[in-house]
Amino acid sequence: MTGSETDLLPAGTPVDLSNCEREPIHVPGSIQPRGVLLAVSEPDLVVVQVSENLADLVGVDPSDALGRRLPEVLGVAAAGAVARSASAFGDLRERNPVEVTLDVEGSPVPVDALLHRAVVGPDDGVSPPTALLVVELEPARGPRPFSFPNTYQAVRGTVGELNRATSLQELYDITAQAVRELTGFDRVMVYRYDADYNGEVVAEAKAEELNSFLGLHYPASDIPAQARALYEKNWIRLISDVDYRPVPLRPALVPSTGQPLDMTFSTLRSVSPIHVEYLQNMGVRASMSVSLLRDDRLWGLIACHHYSGPHAPPYATRAAAEFLGSTLSLRLVDRAEEGEVHRALQVRSTLAWLTTATLDEDRPLADTLLGSPDLLDLLPADGVAVHLQGHRGSRGTPLPEATAGAIAAWAAARHEDVVATDSLPRHAAELQVSCEVACGVLVLPLPDGQYVLWHRAEARRTVDWGGDPHNKAIAEREGDSVRLSPRKSFERWQETVRDRSEPWTAQELAEVGELRTHLLEALYARSRSIVRAAETLQRSMLTAPPESPRLQVAVRYVPAAREAQVGGDWYDVFEQPDGSTFVVIGDVVGHDTAAAADMAQLRGLLRGIAYDSADGPATVLRRLDFAVAGLGPHAMATVLVGRLTPDPETGGARLRWSSAGHLPPLLVEPGDDVLTLTTPRAELLLGVDPAARRTESEALLEPGSTLLLYTDGLVERRDQVFDIGVERLAGELVAVRDRPLEAAADELIGRMLRDGAEDDVALVAVRLRG
Repeated sequence: MTGSETDLLPAGTPVDLSNCEREPIHVPGSIQPRGVLLAVSEPDLVVVQVSENLADLVGVDPSDALGRRLPEVLGVAAAGAVARSASAFGDLRERNPVEVTLDVEGSPVPVDALLHRAVVGPDDGVSPPTALLVVELEPARGPRPFSFPNTYQAVRGTVGELNRATSLQELYDITAQAVRELTGFDRVMVYRYDADYNGEVVAEAKAEELNSFLGLHYPASDIPAQARALYEKNWIRLISDVDYRPVPLRPALVPSTGQPLDMTFSTLRSVSPIHVEYLQNMGVRASMSVSLLRDDRLWGLIACHHYSGPHAPPYATRAAAEFLGSTLSLRLVDRAEEGEVHRALQVRSTLAWLTTATLDEDRPLADTLLGSPDLLDLLPADGVAVHLQGHRGSRGTPLPEATAGAIAAWAAARHEDVVATDSLPRHAAELQVSCEVACGVLVLPLPDGQYVLWHRAEARRTVDWGGDPHNKAIAEREGDSVRLSPRKSFERWQETVRDRSEPWTAQELAEVGELRTHLLEALYARSRSIVRAAETLQRSMLTAPPESPRLQVAVRYVPAAREAQVGGDWYDVFEQPDGSTFVVIGDVVGHDTAAAADMAQLRGLLRGIAYDSADGPATVLRRLDFAVAGLGPHAMATVLVGRLTPDPETGGARLRWSSAGHLPPLLVEPGDDVLTLTTPRAELLLGVDPAARRTESEALLEPGSTLLLYTDGLVERRDQVFDIGVERLAGELVAVRDRPLEAAADELIGRMLRDGAEDDVALVAVRLRG
C-alpha cells in the first residue's frame, strides 16, 4: 500500500473516487454470499466470528454458532477433517480445498473448506496479536471437475505448450486461451503493467460476439495501489456475481482484540463497492483475476470477464488457473532474464573495454570514450556528448554545445550521481529545449563542470485507451449530495503521447552508474599525474634567491592543506646589471593546475619585461598588463613589484614599488615600529584592464631594515578579515625582528599558521646588511 495503516479511512466511511485510494479493502467486515465464513480460535476450535448467512449453507443460526466449538457447528467428521489439515505443517493454503460433507437436516451437502490463518493485532498496543483459523466454506454442487492433486493433469498440455513457445506473444496467447477453456469465462485477457502501473491488454481469448479489447490501455487509477498490494499477496480473486449483496460478519470486530478481521487471504472477501460499480459500468456480471508476479512484484494480471450472468468456477478450477498464471510468470521471468543476461554480457564487455582504454593517459579521455566501441554501444541513444578535462566531443546526432552545457548544469544542480528524464519539457521546462533537439536525457555530472550526456529524441506514439483516461470519473447526485463514481464509457479513445522519449530503464541507470565510478577513478589518476607535473614546474619556478653582499633574502612557499599541492602564489627575486634588485610577490586567482600554469607564464613574462630595463615597477606592471591582454594567459592576479637600488649616501637602499591590488609590504627599521607601505589609491588587479594607470611609491630603507612581502594566505582566515590579519602579522614581525632572517621567516610562518595553511602562502623577506 502507498500509505501506512493510519492513512486508511475509518471503517464505514462512504467511499467514492475522491477517497477510494485510502479504502481499507483488507478489512471490509463482510463477504460475498457464495459461501460462508467462520473465524475459529486455536487450539480449542471455538467459533468467535461468523458470516450472517451461516444458516443458508450449514443450517445453524449465527447466534447459536458463536462461542461453540467447531464440531458442534459443522459436525464431528467435517470439523475433524478441518482440524487435521490445520494441524499439519506448512502453509494451509497449499492444501486447499479440504473436501468435506456437511449433514444439513439429514441431507449430505458437499463443500470445499478453504483454510488460512489471520493475525489480528490488539487495540491496546500491549497485548500480543491473536492468530485465528479462518474457515471458508463453498458449496461443491455437481461433479467436481478435478481434485486438487489432479490440478497439474488438467493443465499439463498447456504447460507443455508454454515450454515450447518461441515468443512472448505466444506465451500470452496460449495462457489466455487455456484459462478461458478451463474456467468458461466469456473473455480472458492478459493484462501487462508499465513502470507507472498503466495497463495494456496484450492477449485476449473471447466469445465471437464480443468486441475486442486487445491493445487497449487502462490508467493506473483503475486499480489503486492498495489493491495492487493485495494482488501481490493473494494471487487469485473471484467475484461470482457483481450484483451480490455483502454479507456482514457477526460480531463486526474480533472480540479478543476489538479489531476487524484481516481478510487479505480470504477467498470470499467482499470487494470495494467502487470496483463493483466499475465492473457494472463495463457490463460485466462476474469477474476473476490471477496475479502475474516477478520477484514478488505485480507484473500484470490474467483478467476474466463474464457478461451473460453470474459465474462461479469451483475452487479447484480456480487453482488450476492460478497454476497456469504461476507457470506463465516463470516463463516470462525466464525469457526476460535470458534477454537481460545477453544484454548484460554485451554491456559488460563494452564497459570493460572502455575502462581499460581509459588507462591510456596519453589519449584524451573524451577521445577514448568516443572511439570504437563507444558510449552509444554501452547505452542506446540518439547521441552522446562529453566534456572531460577540457576536451569536448560527441557521437550520433549532434547537440548544440550551449544546450549540452545548460542541461549538464541543470543535472549538476540536482546533486545526484545519475540524472535521467524521459521528458525535458516536463521536468526542466526552464531550459526551453525543444523536443526536436533532445526530449529525454541521461547525464553523469562529474567534478568541475565535466559531464557525459546521452540524449534521445521524442518517441511520439498513439495509445488506444479503454475510455478517456483524463476523464476518470463522473458525478452522480444522490439526494442532496454529489458522489464521484467510476466512468461509464470504455469506448476506444486514442491519445497521441508527445514530449516524451523512450524511457531509461533501471538496468541502464545501474550500468551508467558503474561507468561513472570508473570515470571518476580515471579522472583522479589523470589529475594526480597533472598535479605531479605542475608541482615539478612550480618547484622549478620557486628557486632560491641570488646571494648578495648587501642583502639577506629568505623565501618561503607553503601549499594549502589540500590534496593538490599546487596553486597560483609565487615569488621572485633577481638582480639587474645596474646593481638593483627586483623583488616580486604575486597570487593568480584560482587554486589548481591551471592557476599554476598561469603563474609560470606571468613570472616568465615579468622577468622578460623587467630584466636589464631602466623602467620602474609601475611601467613594468603596465607592460605586463598589455602582454597578458595580447599574448594570454587571460589570467587575473594580484602582483607587487619592488625595485631596491643601493643608496651610497646612507648605506641603505631606495625602494620603489607598484601594486596591482596586492597586500601592502611591511617594513621594520632598527629601533622603530613596523610600517605598512600602502599605496595612494586602490589598484586594479592584473588582467582586468590593460589600459589601467599604475602608480608608483617610494621609501628609503636604513641599514638593518627588514622588508616583508607576502600573499593573502598568511593573513586571511575564515574567522578574520585582511586588516586584522595584517595587523597581527605586523606584531609578529616585530617579535622576530632580532632573529636571523632564515629563522625569523620560519618562526613567522609558525606563529601565523599554527593550524596549517588554509590557502597557499608565498613570502619574501629582505634585510639590508648593516
